[in-house]
Amino acid sequence: MVVLAASVLSKSGKVLVSRQFVDMTRIRIEGLLAAFPKLVGTGKQHTYVETENVRYVYQPIEALYLLLVTNKQSNILEDLETLRLLSKLVPEYCYSLDEEGICKTAFELIFAFDEVICLGHKENVTVAQVKQYCEMESHEEKLHKLIDKNKGDKGGFMSMGSGRIESSFSDMSISSSGSGFGSSSGLGLTADVDSFSTKSKGRQLSSATAPPKGLGMQLGKSQKTNQFLESLKAEGELIVEDVQPRAGQARVAAAAPTDPITLTAEEKLNVTLKRDGGISNFDVQGTLSLQILNQEDALIQVQTETGGNPGILFKTHPNMNKELFSNENILGLKDPNRPFPTGSAGDAAGVGLLKWRMQSADESMVPLTINCWPSVSGNETYVSIEYEASAMFDLRNVVISVPLPALREAPNVRQIDGEWRYDSRNSVLEWSILLIDNSNRSGSMEFVVPPADSSVFFPISVRFSATSTYSDLKVVNIIPLRGGGAPPPKFSQRTNLITENYQVV
Repeated sequence: MVVLAASVLSKSGKVLVSRQFVDMTRIRIEGLLAAFPKLVGTGKQHTYVETENVRYVYQPIEALYLLLVTNKQSNILEDLETLRLLSKLVPEYCYSLDEEGICKTAFELIFAFDEVICLGHKENVTVAQVKQYCEMESHEEKLHKLIDKNKGDKGGFMSMGSGRIESSFSDMSISSSGSGFGSSSGLGLTADVDSFSTKSKGRQLSSATAPPKGLGMQLGKSQKTNQFLESLKAEGELIVEDVQPRAGQARVAAAAPTDPITLTAEEKLNVTLKRDGGISNFDVQGTLSLQILNQEDALIQVQTETGGNPGILFKTHPNMNKELFSNENILGLKDPNRPFPTGSAGDAAGVGLLKWRMQSADESMVPLTINCWPSVSGNETYVSIEYEASAMFDLRNVVISVPLPALREAPNVRQIDGEWRYDSRNSVLEWSILLIDNSNRSGSMEFVVPPADSSVFFPISVRFSATSTYSDLKVVNIIPLRGGGAPPPKFSQRTNLITENYQVV
C-alpha cells in the first residue's frame, strides 16, 4: 500500500507540481501523468480510475486536478483520506487556484506534501500541524547565520541569507545534533568561531574549516569528500567538478581562427513512434541563422540552394525580401542599403533569416526505428531491442534510453552492438552507438531482468545528431552590395540535425 506520487495538473493535462515518494524514473512518472487526462471522465468528483498497473485517485479543484498515483494494492479509503487532507492544504498555500498560483507556490506545496506523505505512506497529521512544521524555526539556521555574520564583521565572507537572529544567541554556546528541520543539507560545514560549534550529520559534499581571523573562508576537498564523490559516480550520478582553465589554454582558445561570416542551418526533429509499429507524430522544424563579425561585411545578400523537397514550407523573416527569395533563392533585406546586425564570436545564436517546417505520416521518413520485444520466461524477463536506420543520414552519438523496473543490481546484458550503461538512480539502461553509417544500419541488444510488465520498458527515448538535414539547404554564395569591386567575404556553413523529442511509446 503505497502512494507513488502526488501531483497538481491543469484540466488540459499540464503537470504543474508533482512530488514522487518512491524511487521512480522521470520518464516513468511523466508517462503515468500523461496518461491520466485520457482516462479521466467528465462530471465526476472524488473518484478514481485504474489501469493495469496503477490507480489514479483524483479530485477536481476549480480548474485543476489534485491527483494521487498509487499502486493497485493501496488502501483506497486511506488514499481518499490523504487526498482530502491535501485538498485542504493546497488552498492554504496558493493565493489563487489556477496555474499561476500553483507555480508560484510550488516549493511550499512540495514541502507540505512531504509532511503528509513519507515514503508513500500517510502521516497522522492535521492541516494545522503541517503548517506549523513547515514554518518552524531552525536553531541550525540561526547558528549558521550568526557564524556568517561574525565572519563578515571580521573581514571574512558575508551571508546573504534572510531572516531575523535572536540577540540572545550571541551569549550562548549551541551544539546542534543535526536533528532539526532541514538538517540533512547537502553541505556540511565545520567552523569554530568564538564560543560557537556545530556538527552536521548530513552528507558532506565538501569540507570547510574556519580560517584565521581576518581571512575569508577557504574551501578544499578532503579525502572523505573524494570518497563520497567516487561513490556517487559509482551509483551513476553525474559529477561535474570545477576546473580552472590554464592561462595558456584560454589564450589558445581565444586565438582560434573564425570566418568573418558563418551561416548555421539547424533542424530539430520531433518524432513519436508506436511500439507496435507505425508513427504518431513526425515534425521537422529548421532555421537558418547568420553571424557576421565585422561591420564592413554586413552589407550583403545570401544566395541559397534548396533541396527541392516539396513537403518543406519555407518562411522568411519579416525584414527579408520575400519576393527575392521566392524568385531567386536570395536572402536579402527589404532595404538593400541596410546592413545586417553584427555580433561577437561568442554569440552562437546569430540572426535568424529563414525558417521551415515539414510534417509527414510516411514512416519511411523516420531516420531511426526501434523495436522492443519483452517476454517473460519463468522468473526472468528477456528483452530484445533492435534498431534500423535509414540510409538518409549517418547518425552520430546515438543514445537509446530504456526505462527499467526498480532493480537491486544492473541488468544482465547478454548481447549488444555498441556499449551500455546502467543509470541506477533513474533505473534506465542507456544503449550507446558512436556512429551509425552504412556499416551498421541495423543492430540489436538483449538483456535480462526480473519479471516485469511489458509497459515498464516504455517510453523509449532516443537522441542523436547528424551533419545533413531534410531540407538539404546550402549557401552557395555571398553577394556583397558595397561598391568598389571588393571580393566577397569568406564564409562558412554549419549544418546540423538534432533530436528534440524522439520517443517510442
